[in-house]
Amino acid sequence: MRRILFFIFIISFFLKADNSIKGDIKNGTELFKKNCTACHSIDLEKKMIGPALHGVTEKRNRKWLHQWIKNNKSLRDSGDKEAIKIYKEYGNIEMNSFPQLSEQQIDDILSFIQNPDINKKEDHEIHNEINDDKKEENKFLIKLIAFCFCILFLIVFWILYKVQILIRLIDENKGETKISIFKNYLINILYKKILENNRNKWYLFSCFTGFFLLFGIYEIWNYLMKIDVNKGYKPKQPIYFSHKIHSEINGIDCQYCHSSAKYGKVSGIPSANICMNCHITIHEYNGNYIEKGKTRNEYNQEIQKIYHAVGWDPETRKYSRKPHPIQWIRIHNMPDFVYFDHSQHIITGEKKIKQLKKVNLVCNACHGEVQKMDTVEMSNDFTMEWCISCHKNVEIDTDNKYYKEYFTKKNKKITVDMVGGTECAKCHY
Repeated sequence: MRRILFFIFIISFFLKADNSIKGDIKNGTELFKKNCTACHSIDLEKKMIGPALHGVTEKRNRKWLHQWIKNNKSLRDSGDKEAIKIYKEYGNIEMNSFPQLSEQQIDDILSFIQNPDINKKEDHEIHNEINDDKKEENKFLIKLIAFCFCILFLIVFWILYKVQILIRLIDENKGETKISIFKNYLINILYKKILENNRNKWYLFSCFTGFFLLFGIYEIWNYLMKIDVNKGYKPKQPIYFSHKIHSEINGIDCQYCHSSAKYGKVSGIPSANICMNCHITIHEYNGNYIEKGKTRNEYNQEIQKIYHAVGWDPETRKYSRKPHPIQWIRIHNMPDFVYFDHSQHIITGEKKIKQLKKVNLVCNACHGEVQKMDTVEMSNDFTMEWCISCHKNVEIDTDNKYYKEYFTKKNKKITVDMVGGTECAKCHY
């Protein structure tokens, strides 16, 4: 009897030891994000396509979880009641199998599920760092405002002092008004001391007046030419969208969202269903990058705005609400009398434009490094002069199928303006 009890104790000990999960939580977090967030919530407490995973390591042993993650179909086929029950509970939708994951990688994921508070603690520390930065920024602003008020006080004091002197002068000139004093002074300087009995000075005065007249005309012309030139324009959009997070950090290609740019006239504003391709499962931001002045909660609120726009209910996971079209504010907008074709520049001119502008993406030649922008802004003037200067410098691609038949001399430099790129009717018709 004692032997039997001893063997039972030994077996239970090893089973318990086998059930212990030891893994790298940080690596498990990354693996979970890459493999599991399409169906499971990262906070582990919300039910999505798959169940909430909070506490799953306590409900089921390590061996069962490994078998389920590796190949849940094989586990069901073996007659496992728990596996069959879960399969039926979720409408006979089969979970993806992950045979490529090693035993250690699965332990890493399970360690993350077992200890999610460690990541929350790190997020809390990041949030505190952001708040500290905000406090420092607010202190600087207070000091700056106080300094500006001091300068303003000194200027006002100086003006009041000069006004007092002027009042005293008026009193001394037997009640003459300020206007009469200025008028007498002007006549005395311009006429009696400069112009009277001096024809050469009349000539100089005329030249001086003519110069200021021409300068004024130039300044007016320069001002008129800058009307509707909006370099640096970056309006606040109804939904905040960071190109840095999506394009640079997550590596989403420009043409995934702006799909009509390569083969169409306009690049197009992506519809909200493009956003939902990813955000149907990504309902909160869990990235490491946070823009200065922003918080993780602010990013999450913007995701909720997408759901509001398309009528998506994240609780029922159905399009059950009334949609609200997003009123995006257009940044790059060519006038109606200007014809511009994106496809012509991207397909035909991509290679040579990249060489001239020294950029990796042809989009950057006109729009700047959008992938590094949190808020998109107009990076160039987009004037006719700006376009023509480019056409005079960028070469045509003689390897292109269209030009290959017409230009056989490879060594000769042929720019766009040489093939009609500066003719009025090319853009205005």
